[in-house]
Amino acid sequence: MRNLIKSIQDTMRKDVGVDGDAQRLSQLVWMFFLKIIDDQDEALEVMKDDYVSPIPANLQWRAWAADPEGITGDALLDFVNSELFPTLKELPATTPRARVVQSVFEDAYNYMKSGHLMRQVINKINEVDFNSLTERQHFGDIYEQLLNDLQNAGNAGEYYTPRAVTSFMVQQVDPKPGEILMDPACGTGGFLTCAMRHMRERYVKRPEDETLMQASLRAVEKKPLPHMLCTTNMLLHNVEEPSWVKHDNTLARPLISWTKDERVDIILTNPPFGGKEEDGIENNFPAFKTRETADLFLALIIRLLKKGGRAAVVLPDGSLFGEGIKTRLKEHLLTECNLHTIVRLPNSVFKPYASIGTNLLFFEKGSPTKEVWYWEHRVPEGQKAYSMTKPIRLEHLDDCAAWWGGAEREGRQENDRAWKVSIDEIRERNFNLDIKNPHIVEDDHGDPEELLNDLTKAEASVESLRTELKAILTEALAR
Repeated sequence: MRNLIKSIQDTMRKDVGVDGDAQRLSQLVWMFFLKIIDDQDEALEVMKDDYVSPIPANLQWRAWAADPEGITGDALLDFVNSELFPTLKELPATTPRARVVQSVFEDAYNYMKSGHLMRQVINKINEVDFNSLTERQHFGDIYEQLLNDLQNAGNAGEYYTPRAVTSFMVQQVDPKPGEILMDPACGTGGFLTCAMRHMRERYVKRPEDETLMQASLRAVEKKPLPHMLCTTNMLLHNVEEPSWVKHDNTLARPLISWTKDERVDIILTNPPFGGKEEDGIENNFPAFKTRETADLFLALIIRLLKKGGRAAVVLPDGSLFGEGIKTRLKEHLLTECNLHTIVRLPNSVFKPYASIGTNLLFFEKGSPTKEVWYWEHRVPEGQKAYSMTKPIRLEHLDDCAAWWGGAEREGRQENDRAWKVSIDEIRERNFNLDIKNPHIVEDDHGDPEELLNDLTKAEASVESLRTELKAILTEALAR
C-alpha cells in the first residue's frame, strides 16, 4: 500500500499542472474520495433495497474511472473539468450524503493537465478495494501517515496534533456514545478518529451504539484542504454520512448567538495558535476583543460547553502568562469552569511544526476552580528532545495517567512532576497560569552583576591579547 501511494505521487510529479505537495495531496484526496464513496455506495446498494447514490450515474467512479482502458487524454480532462467538477460543486444537498459530496467539491480543483497521467493515477487507485476491511485498514494507516507528513504542504502545523497527544486527551476525557462531542477547529479529524476508536474499543457493543455515537459527533473546519482530508478520513473510519463535518469558521458567529440547544458535552481540540483572525471577527466577542485565534477559541469553548460538560484543549505557553485580554479570559475560565489539570509539555512535542511550549488544559464547566493541579511531562531518559524520528508516544504519558486518579481524580499526590496551586495564589499572580515546577531547583549561576563584571574583564583581556598578537604579526611582517 505504501509503495502504491508513492507510485501515485511519483506519477503526479510528472504533471506540469500539479505544483507542490499541497496541490498533490489535494488532487490525491478528491480522487480517493470518489473511489471510497463509490465502493461504499456499491455495498449500501446491496444492504439497503431503497438506497440511491447521491452522485449521478454517469459521474460515479465505476462509470468513468473503473475501466483501465476507459477514457483518457484530452477526453478525460474535458470530462473532469467540464462535467464532473461543475456538477458535483452544484450538487443539490437533498440528503446528508449528497451534502458531504457537495461540501468536499465546493473548494476542490483538478490541477492535473495531462489526461494520460491522470488515467495512470486512476488505474493505480483502482487497485484498492475499500470494501475489503484489511485493505481499508492498511490504507487508513497510510492515510494517517500522509496527514502526519503535512509539513510538506505549507503551514500544516496549525492543524496537526501528534497521535499520542490526541489519544491521551481522549483517554482522560473518556467520551461515551450519546455524549455530544465537538471539535470546533477539527483540522484533518485526529481527535474525532481517536474518540471513535476509544468508544468502539470500550463502549460500542451493538449497531445502535455505533449509530448513537456517530449521531453525537460535531466538527467544523475553516480551510478547504483539511476539511476535505477530514471528511475522507471519516469515510475511511466507517462513517457513512459525515455531513456533521462542516466547512465553516466557528468564530464567524457572534458568541452570544450560540444557544443552549447547541451546547455540547465534550470538546476536544487543538485550536490554531499564533495566527490572527480577519478584521471584524473580534466584534463577535465584545467581552474579549482580540484577533488572537487561540484566545477567541477558548472563549467559544467555554460558551459551547453544557453545565457539567468537559473539555481538553491544547494551548501555548503564551496563553498561560499573557496579560490584558488574556488575563480577563483566564479569570472567566476559572470562574465558569473547574480547571482541574494542566499538563505541561516540552517544546519539542510539536516539532518540526513548532518549537514552543504547549499545555493540555482539562476543565469542566459549572463550578469555579478552587485549585489547579500541574503535571510536568519530560522527554524520556536518554533522549534530548522529541523529533520526527523519535516522536512522543502514548506510553510516554502512562505515568501521568497512573497519577491522574481515575474519573474522580482521587488520591492525587504531589511529587517531582506534580504540584497544585490554589485559586488564591493564582489571583495574587493576576491569573498568570505559567507556574513552574516548585520541586525543581534552578541552577545557581551566581550574582548577575558579578557575572557581568567578569564578562567585561574577560572581553578586555581578549582585546588586549588581540592587540598584542597584532603587534607581533606586524613586526614579523616588517622584517
